[in-house]
Amino acid sequence: MQHFDVFIIGAGMAGITVANKCAASGLSVGITDELPYGGTCALRGCDPKKVLISATEAINMAENLQGKGITGKPKINWSDLMRFKNTFTEPMPAKVENGFRKNGVKTFHEKAEFIGKNKLQLGNEQIEAEKILIATGAQPRPLRIPGANYALTSTDFLNLDVLPDSILFIGGGYIAFEFAHIAARAGAEVTIIHRGTHPLENFDSDIVKHLQSATEKLGVKIHLETEALEIHKEKNMLIVKGRQEEKEVHFQAEAVFNSSGRVPAIADLALDKAGVSHGINGVEVNRHLQSVSNSHVYAAGDTANSSGLPLTPVAVMEGHVVATNIINGNKKSVDYGAIPSVVFTIPSIASVGLTEQTAKAKNIEVSVNYEEASSWFNAKRLNEDQYAFKTITDKNSGQLLGTHLIGPEAAETINLFAIAITAGLKSKDLKKMIYAYPTFGSDLSYML
Repeated sequence: MQHFDVFIIGAGMAGITVANKCAASGLSVGITDELPYGGTCALRGCDPKKVLISATEAINMAENLQGKGITGKPKINWSDLMRFKNTFTEPMPAKVENGFRKNGVKTFHEKAEFIGKNKLQLGNEQIEAEKILIATGAQPRPLRIPGANYALTSTDFLNLDVLPDSILFIGGGYIAFEFAHIAARAGAEVTIIHRGTHPLENFDSDIVKHLQSATEKLGVKIHLETEALEIHKEKNMLIVKGRQEEKEVHFQAEAVFNSSGRVPAIADLALDKAGVSHGINGVEVNRHLQSVSNSHVYAAGDTANSSGLPLTPVAVMEGHVVATNIINGNKKSVDYGAIPSVVFTIPSIASVGLTEQTAKAKNIEVSVNYEEASSWFNAKRLNEDQYAFKTITDKNSGQLLGTHLIGPEAAETINLFAIAITAGLKSKDLKKMIYAYPTFGSDLSYML
């Protein structure tokens, strides 16, 4: 049996952070991952997705400016785009592992399973560690319908050698909308079916309506209140049987993707053998991100049942908190504060702080400023017809509580609002500031 001060399950951003920080403090550290090192963000999520989106941004801008100085429409060469994407993902596992070895972290490539409170089985080896971090991330929520095996995942989409002519997404979350925008601009016929009354349920509903309009204008068909019941194959097509308003409906597509959400990847860890309390939202942790039932175990990122959003920067922040608590004892807790979140469609939607609904649920008297802004200079110069904002301000103190945007550069502008909310700035403070002009950031003062 090998012994470590710290052992980490999962070589994503949270695991990488803890491994390197603990090793730098002089602790003996080991890490394992049955998947290539680097985690979801670098290999199967944020980074490769954004590379694909970059090409579609060029398509979108050229289309918007046709007849306004631009002639001729570019086309996406999917094979070239995927080769470019691979230049980012393929070197990453070796780069991460070489970094571990340089820092003195011992690496493994085995599936881990608990066999005791602080003991793990890794293939033919057994590991004992004073502290164990669970950082295995999340995985697609299983589709529990007949023919679910026909449905592909987001990982499959990011590795498509050939883009299918027609695609159907089951579920109306950020994965469906982001990939639908990529696929549609690359030439595919795209459909989204969602069983809820509203897609992107964690975002402001008024802003989402603008995105729905932009998505349908792109040619994507959106079917709400539609539940997928079964998938079967007929010749070269997949048929999805569903229920819509108590009626049976059928959709067909060359490829079907499960975009119904993600769940913590903890089912195969045998957590019960270690007495680690867990549920559908992950490992139950205290404010130090330590297991509430086993003091040897911590969890960070998407595997922890914390109040943090399932975002890469949150996983990194939680990793730093866990590492600090392992090194110095449980003295640090996570301050989630104002964390911005973005759906990288075109245009993108972005959100930070409280929504109008959550603010009112907290019995805060708020002032809400919601306006469509496609007539503003920054939208008109790009010929973008979807540009809108909603800001939520405490009516009594004037403090900014939340912001929700759709439009070009929303993903960057939201960072300015995040800084303002974190700093506790008031609307009058932001209105007085001088901004570089003409930029999307300079629109901020008119949104309050």
